[in-house]
Amino acid sequence: TGVVPFVALLLLQRRPVAGRALLVTGPGCPGHDLCRSNVQEQTRRQVALLNATAQDLFSLYLKCQGEPFSSETDRLCNPSGIFFPAFRVNRTSERKEVMVAMYKLFAFLNASLGNITRDQEELNPTAKELLDRLHNTTKTTRGLISNLTCLLCKNYNIFQVDVSYGESSKGKSAFKKKQQGCQVLRKYVQVIAQAARVLLPHLSPP
Repeated sequence: TGVVPFVALLLLQRRPVAGRALLVTGPGCPGHDLCRSNVQEQTRRQVALLNATAQDLFSLYLKCQGEPFSSETDRLCNPSGIFFPAFRVNRTSERKEVMVAMYKLFAFLNASLGNITRDQEELNPTAKELLDRLHNTTKTTRGLISNLTCLLCKNYNIFQVDVSYGESSKGKSAFKKKQQGCQVLRKYVQVIAQAARVLLPHLSPP
């Protein structure tokens, strides 16, 4: 546990860790002046995009792993045993609470996507469509984290958020790497749908 610089957070993809993401330095939140005027609308669109593409990413991932993942998806990709950040907010939660929960979720997801992408580059280097989807999803997630950082600073003067990252697959067998990616992406499909339902009303124009 410690203070993790925000830039390092975006690059931290190799090991499980719990830490405190330092969103900005110095008094107040000077970084919020860098927020774009449409940051709230952009954030809403990014969440909607991730939600709309999550199932297709999971399905493509399964296809590229081959058997037995395609035929035994429920057994091999059951995410019940993996760590994923708790997401206990709902539509009636305060907006600040929702934004912090979203930050924790997407910081975790960003690190997990980096882990999965690294493994797939090793295991399925010719799966161009899958790798492109993973890279695009990661790019959207990083943009979303940046926008959430702006909103947290600008609206709530929040400097730090406690974040946790999942288990690294480094050193595991090819099968275990494929399974872990499968479990994480299946859980992602479930959680992003919930996140979109909760967050989008908070970001909709009045």
